[in-house]
Amino acid sequence: MVKIIADSTCDLSKPLLEKYDIAVLPLHILLGEDEYEDGIGVTPDEIYKWSDANKTTPKTSAPSLERTIELFRPYIERGDEIVCFSISSDMSTCANVMQLAAEELEADDRVFVVDSANLSTGIGLMVIEAALMAKEGKTGAEISRAMEELKPRVRASFVVDTLVYLYRGGRCSGLAAMAGGALKLHPKISVENGKMAAGKKYRGKMSNVVMGYVKDLEADLKRARTDRVFITHSGCSEEIVQAVHEYLEQLGIFSEILVTRAGGVISSHCGPGTLGVLFLV
Repeated sequence: MVKIIADSTCDLSKPLLEKYDIAVLPLHILLGEDEYEDGIGVTPDEIYKWSDANKTTPKTSAPSLERTIELFRPYIERGDEIVCFSISSDMSTCANVMQLAAEELEADDRVFVVDSANLSTGIGLMVIEAALMAKEGKTGAEISRAMEELKPRVRASFVVDTLVYLYRGGRCSGLAAMAGGALKLHPKISVENGKMAAGKKYRGKMSNVVMGYVKDLEADLKRARTDRVFITHSGCSEEIVQAVHEYLEQLGIFSEILVTRAGGVISSHCGPGTLGVLFLV
């Protein structure tokens, strides 16, 4: 058997994790002296509250080697192969920790580490594809090779409500954050070659910004794979999420339109009100 494992930044909902039998390796979130595992003991809204009170972004870090070994060990002892997915290695050392865990367990030949070169449900799209291949009886090596071919076909982008959190995390300058706030600018951020890159800047009310962003994706959406599309957000209003859902529905392209809420690590860096539409081409 092949077990599929993803780090917690894949932002897949609990029902999806259960449906596809995916295990999660949580990253760490540090709020001052208090350390949490992503998704355990602290919510994104509590992280925002702490961040605003302390005017800083929480520190986030890869899982410990011990925690990773603990997760991998039962599957290795059972004789399974593991295909595990990490957030882009340009953003975290998580992939390296997974590889070290495989070596410690003397299972290099049975653990296949996929550096997703992505984040959030950009990873989630690949994880679901891997889980479907595992159910079909594909080997770890076959799945790993297929994922390398799939990487450049992931389209992951989002538009942010506030630049404050990206600024606090060192991902944009103070001047850009101030200008963005004063001018009500909301940049589109895309993941390209494992890194985040700023693109078009939208202006105005977030409800209009989000719909402008989604409509600008239409050409890519029309040549997308039709299996599924994700709407992933970090705490947008139900009205905004529903408007995006209805827009994607009327395009008549996707068999599944999946809505997920970003977890603690992703939310820590992008802040509340961020929304992305993620798909494969």
